[in-house]
Amino acid sequence: MTARYTIRHELKFTYESAVTGSVITLFLAPARNLSQLVRSFSLGTDPGGAIFTFIGPYGNRGHFFDRPSPHRELRIRALSEVDVVRQPPLPKSLDALSWTSLESAIRAPQQWMMLQPSHFARPSSAMLKRFMNEFGIDKGRTPLNSIRDLKAALRAAFVYAPGSTSAQSPIDHILEGGRGVCQDYAHVMISILRSWGIPSRYVSGYLGPDSNAVEHNESHAWVECWLPDAGWFGVDPVNDDDCDERHIRVAIGRDYGDVPPVRGVFSGALKSELATHVEVVRHEPS
Repeated sequence: MTARYTIRHELKFTYESAVTGSVITLFLAPARNLSQLVRSFSLGTDPGGAIFTFIGPYGNRGHFFDRPSPHRELRIRALSEVDVVRQPPLPKSLDALSWTSLESAIRAPQQWMMLQPSHFARPSSAMLKRFMNEFGIDKGRTPLNSIRDLKAALRAAFVYAPGSTSAQSPIDHILEGGRGVCQDYAHVMISILRSWGIPSRYVSGYLGPDSNAVEHNESHAWVECWLPDAGWFGVDPVNDDDCDERHIRVAIGRDYGDVPPVRGVFSGALKSELATHVEVVRHEPS
């Protein structure tokens, strides 16, 4: 199945007084890969000016610009059209994959890198260990079985509650309060999977609507795991689901800190506010 989407992502910085300059880095462009065809992508700002494209350390396509003239507001508008293909089911061989076989198959640097602790994904967290003990979360019979059981356990343990955490919240916040958003679920899942020896990485993107809907207003985050015979594949702990044609990938990293949709610095004002609007419209290809 293939789904086509139009994505509008708008951001507005408002400063308490005129700033003398803003420097911004963005990860808003959908990824180009075997499962995604990017038909178009455009990016504009007000105040206007040059925008530069770069490829980051994990192969992500990002954008960078600065606006050195005084301004009280900065608006950013990204418009994408992308086709997403549903991936084939995982190989049956994974049902019998042993933990020993997984360990011996991990050789590439990109796999080892995604086993290491990172800023928001810390397998050694004492609170994480208490959480796992409280909910009886432990390795299962096989790596694939353990991945599936874990995403179901996180869906049952946490309440999805926008505004309950911030972009900079450590995993301890959702572990203590039981409430969080997609990036919190992803960070907890990555932390646990890495402690079990399963390479895991953070994915930022958008969640499209089901085929019987036409519009969805949501950016999203999920997890990709690596297993031999399958490579990297996505799982969505918020929805206790495997990733499919609804999951529109933008960027990958060790955690949110590597691939925030927007990161910026400004000079000349003490405070700023950021307002974000996302619109994802699904069009069934003819």
